[in-house]
Amino acid sequence: MKSKNDRIALLAFAASTALVSPAAAQRNPERNVYFGQTHQHTSWSLDAYIIGNTVAGPEDSYKYAIGEPIKHPAANYMVKITRPLDFQGVTDHAEYTGMIRLANDPASPISKLPIAAKLRAKTPEEVMKVFQFLAGSIAKQEPIKELTDPKIAGSVWAQNNAIADKYNKPGKFTTFCSYEWTSMPNNQNMHRNVFFKDCAKGPPAPFSAIDSDKAEDLWAWMNDQRKAGNEVLAISHNANLSNGLMFPVDVDGKGRPIDSAWAKERLANEPLTEIKQVKGTSETHPDLSPTDEFANFEIMNYLIGIDNSSAKLLGGYARQAYKDGLAMQDARGYNPYKFGLVGAGDSHNTATNYTQSNYFGDHGEIDPTPQRRLAGVVASGMNVLETGTSGLGGVWAEENTRASIFEAMQRKETFGTSGVRIKVRFFGGWSYSQDAKEVKSREFFSVIPDWLKDRLWVRVAYAQGVPMGGDLPSKPDDKKAPSFVVQAVKDPDDANLDRVQIVKGWTKNGQTFEKIYDVAWSGDRKIDPATGKLPPVGNTADIMNATYKNTIGAVELKTVWSDPEFDPALQAVYYARVLQIPTPRWSTYDAKKLGVLPPSNVAATIQERAWTSPIWYTPSETARATASRGLTVEELKRQGGTALDEGQLKELTLGKNLKVRNTVTGKDFDVLYGADGRRVVTEVEGKPPSAAQAFEVMHNGVTGSTASYVIRDGQLITTIEKTPFAVTVYKLGDKYLAARSNEFGYVNYEVEQPKVAN
Repeated sequence: MKSKNDRIALLAFAASTALVSPAAAQRNPERNVYFGQTHQHTSWSLDAYIIGNTVAGPEDSYKYAIGEPIKHPAANYMVKITRPLDFQGVTDHAEYTGMIRLANDPASPISKLPIAAKLRAKTPEEVMKVFQFLAGSIAKQEPIKELTDPKIAGSVWAQNNAIADKYNKPGKFTTFCSYEWTSMPNNQNMHRNVFFKDCAKGPPAPFSAIDSDKAEDLWAWMNDQRKAGNEVLAISHNANLSNGLMFPVDVDGKGRPIDSAWAKERLANEPLTEIKQVKGTSETHPDLSPTDEFANFEIMNYLIGIDNSSAKLLGGYARQAYKDGLAMQDARGYNPYKFGLVGAGDSHNTATNYTQSNYFGDHGEIDPTPQRRLAGVVASGMNVLETGTSGLGGVWAEENTRASIFEAMQRKETFGTSGVRIKVRFFGGWSYSQDAKEVKSREFFSVIPDWLKDRLWVRVAYAQGVPMGGDLPSKPDDKKAPSFVVQAVKDPDDANLDRVQIVKGWTKNGQTFEKIYDVAWSGDRKIDPATGKLPPVGNTADIMNATYKNTIGAVELKTVWSDPEFDPALQAVYYARVLQIPTPRWSTYDAKKLGVLPPSNVAATIQERAWTSPIWYTPSETARATASRGLTVEELKRQGGTALDEGQLKELTLGKNLKVRNTVTGKDFDVLYGADGRRVVTEVEGKPPSAAQAFEVMHNGVTGSTASYVIRDGQLITTIEKTPFAVTVYKLGDKYLAARSNEFGYVNYEVEQPKVAN
C-alpha cells in the first residue's frame, strides 16, 4: 500500500502542466516528459547469443517494453517491466547482426544459405567456435563476404526495421530504427548507438565497425545520410571503459591533431552520451572529483575482455570532458564536448530491469539467478556484482512521436536517470526573479519565488531563458550572474528526494575546476559554514530485510539559484543532479531472497539519481577583454624563455624540494623529486596536503600526492592513474617557470630556487 507521501507524489506528478499521459497524444508546446531506452540488445547480437540469449529477438523486446511478460532468455521464469516505456530503440550490434540466430532458425532464409553451415551450433562449445569465427574476422578487419553482402545484411536490417514499424504507435509508444556501431580497438570501448529519425528514409544497411572502427569514418557516413535526406544521430556510451579515448584533447581516432573541423563533426553527429548503464556510470570518478562526496556511484573501470584490468580515467568521464571542452574553447576556439545526457541499459537479455527490487540480471546465463549474481562471477573482465540496473533516458518533447523525440535528442533537451523515473527540469537565463521569502517545512527546504509556484511557470522559464542542452544567450549586463531554475519530482513508485545539486565546471588559463552546490533539499538541514557541506538526509533502509521507508525526503524540490561565484570573463558549464534518499541495492534484495548477508565488496544501499544535460555560458568579447590572461608558452619563448635540457632539469630537481606556485589558484606547494623515481607533494600552503588539496594545486585531474616520474627529453613526466603528465621547465632571466602538458599551452607555475632535501 502506498504511503501518504507516495499518494501526494502521484498527484503532483499528474497535476504538472509538463506531464500528460502517453496515451493522450496531444501536442504540448511546454513539452511532456517521456522515458525510454536507447540501448537494448537481443538474440540478434553476437555476444548476446553466445551468453545464452538464443531465442528472444527484437519483437520480444518491444513486447516487454510495452508491458507484456516474456520469458527470461536464459532461465525458466517470466519477466515483466514494472511500468511500460514511452519509447525504445533496439540496438543490436551491427557486426553480423542476427547471423548466428537466423542461421540456426530453420524458418529463416539465412539458414538456407551455404555459409549457414559454418554458423550452426547446438552445444556451448560449438557456439563459442562460431563466435570466434565471426569475432575474429571483425578484429582482423577481414569481412566474411557472404555475410556482408548488401542483400544479406540488408535483409536482416529490413526485418529489424519492419519490426520497429510494427510496434510504433504514435502518441502511445515510439520505436526507432537503430543499431550499435561496435568499435573496440585493443579492448577499448568506443561504441556508439545510431538512431534514425524516419525508418522509411533509412539506409539499405547499417555502417558497422567492419566497414571502419574509426568514429571519424562513421561521422562521414552519417553526413552522407543527411545529404540524402536521412536524419541520424549517434549516442556514445561507456566512456568509463574507453581507456580515456572517448573524449580526447590532443589527437583524434586516426592519430591526427584535433582541430575545429573535428570538433564540428563531433558536435554534428554525437549530441548525446550515456551517463549511466549496466556497466557503470560515466559522470565522474572519485579520483577525478575528490571533493564530490557522491562521485563514488556505481563505478566500473576496466577494459572489456581483459581480466584484472583498469582503464585510464582522463578522457573517460563526461564531467572532465565538459571542463576540457571549455578549456579547448578558451585556448583554441572550439569545443567538441557540448553534448547532452541520457541514461540507458546495454542489457543483453532482450528485457531490461530498471528497479533494484526487480533485478534479474543483464547478461544471459552469466547472471540469471541471485546465486550466480552474488557469487561475484567475473566474465570478460566484468565483475557481475558491480553491474547494475539500466539507466533511463528522459526527453522533453511536444508529443510521443519519432520526429518529436528525435528532435528533443538533437537539441539535447534530455536527462538521464539511474533507472528511476525522477522528473527533472532545468533552465538558465538572465532575468528569472528570485524575490521570495525562504520557505521551510518538514518536507523540504528551498527558495521559491511566487512566479515559480504558478502552474504556468514552465512557459515563463522558456520565454526568459533556455532549457537543458542550451547555451545562455548573449549577456545583457556584464555585472549580473545567470540564474537557474530547477524542478525535481520524485518517481511516484520509488523513494523520496534527498536534494538537488548544481554542478559547475569552469576554466581559467588552461586549468579546469569544478564545484558542487546544494541548491534545494528536504528537511530542515543547514549547510555547515565550516565545511560547506549539507548534512546527510538520513537512512531508513533496513539492510537485513531489504526495505526502506519514505518517512524522510521530499516529494518535490524546486528553486531558482544564482551562481554566487560567477566570473563573466570565464567559460562555464552547469548541470543539475538530483539524489534520492538511500534505498537497498539489488544485491541487498538478492541477499534477502537467499537469506544471507549482503556482499561486503559493494554498497548495501544506493542513492538513485538523475542528471540533466548542461547549460553553457560563453563570455562576450567585452567580458573576455577584462580578464587577466595567463602567460602562454609561445609568449614566454618570444620573451626569451628557454626550456631546460635534461641535464639542467636533473640538476634543478633531482633530490630537491621545489617550492612551486600555481599562478592560477595562487596556491603554494612543495614537491620532492626523489632519487628513487617517486615524486611527492610534501606541503600545500605550508601544511601536509589532503588528497583534495593535492588535486587542486597540482594534479588538475587526478588525486594522490605521490606518483612515479622520469626525466626524459627535457621533461618531468609524472604518471598518475596510467596517464602521463609532462612538465617543461623554462628559464627566463633568473626565474624558473613551468608548463604542464594538459593545460593547453599555458605557463601556470613559478618555481623558486630549490632547497636541498635533508
